[in-house]
Amino acid sequence: MTNAADRSGVPPRTYLDTASGEPLHPAARDVLMAALDRGWADPRRLHSPGRDARLVLDNARAVVAECLGVRPDEVSFTASGTDAVHRGVLGLLAARPERGSRVVMTAVEHSAVAHAAAWARGADLADRSESPVEVPVDRHGRVAPDDVARAAGQPGVGAVAVQSANHEVGTVQPVAEVAAALAGSGVPLFVDACASMGRLPLPPGWSTAAGSAHKWGGPAGVGVLLVRKGTRWTTPFPLDDRVDERVAGFENVPAALAAAAALRAVLADGETVAARQAALVDRLRAGVGAVPDVEVVGDPVDRLPHLLTFSCLYVDGEALVEGLSRRGYAVASGSACTASTLEPSRVLAAMGALTHGNVRVSLGRDATEAEVDGFLAALPEVVAGIRADAGL
Repeated sequence: MTNAADRSGVPPRTYLDTASGEPLHPAARDVLMAALDRGWADPRRLHSPGRDARLVLDNARAVVAECLGVRPDEVSFTASGTDAVHRGVLGLLAARPERGSRVVMTAVEHSAVAHAAAWARGADLADRSESPVEVPVDRHGRVAPDDVARAAGQPGVGAVAVQSANHEVGTVQPVAEVAAALAGSGVPLFVDACASMGRLPLPPGWSTAAGSAHKWGGPAGVGVLLVRKGTRWTTPFPLDDRVDERVAGFENVPAALAAAAALRAVLADGETVAARQAALVDRLRAGVGAVPDVEVVGDPVDRLPHLLTFSCLYVDGEALVEGLSRRGYAVASGSACTASTLEPSRVLAAMGALTHGNVRVSLGRDATEAEVDGFLAALPEVVAGIRADAGL
């Protein structure tokens, strides 16, 4: 998404951080404006405006269910993707107190999963005796299903959490194989699909799953919680007298319908967009990899189509982001979930990759070769300038 330079000479602004938030899809914008006039009332009420809002909410749920290949009664709309993650993980534990409150998770899960798992134990993440059981990953960030199954066999394990694809490096996890390895264990599987929902098919084998609408071009503030029919799940938080007992608070009905419209729209041309983005990311991988002392991380093939992460030796990540921003390119650095604290990426550390000077580039649905080529021309100059300033 690029804007032409203005008369002041400010370079074009190219947004390359869609993994943090995708611009609102045109289909979502149109539906949102229409739904604001019909879906504003409380869907619990029996008066006409309330019934209208209930119809809008039910329609949104049906569309999302159709898009994801699930049942409408398995879909709930939450206040955010993080809220969906918390409810997805903690609801499994709350329904099975006899099994224990420990969560087995990959070492590269999103911080929302890690914090929910630690909260269930009443522990700090630094407390290794009480914190979640982390299963190591390989150099691409992928977990081995048998390792997950062995960890799940430990006493006190109440749930397993495995992401569908990594939010920082894009590597796709073998969720179906993990589910098969867990078969017969009685341990439920939570799948964080926030990074992949709307881009890749929902993998099979989940008991609960989570998605985030602003990652696929829906409005911010809409999460999707999936609870498989027949799964033992109970709300881990105080009850609220709502239409959907899995969530709390007044549903944002218009935003839910807009999120559903965006999901349907991106899936309609998803294969074409994904193929084009994957080709552009291949172009990025080759160009970035040619810069001296730069490591490209994540699986080169089995990955999200739009995302690339790399680390630069002898370069500060914040300085790299600022340098690229001055050239007109908006990218992310640091952990995708803790960048504001300037902490090293726990995902890259778990992979054994360089954590210093890392950048995540994620393409929009309208990304072009010209934008990619412009970025590849700017990157070596920015890196060289930072290293020169450091006397290297």
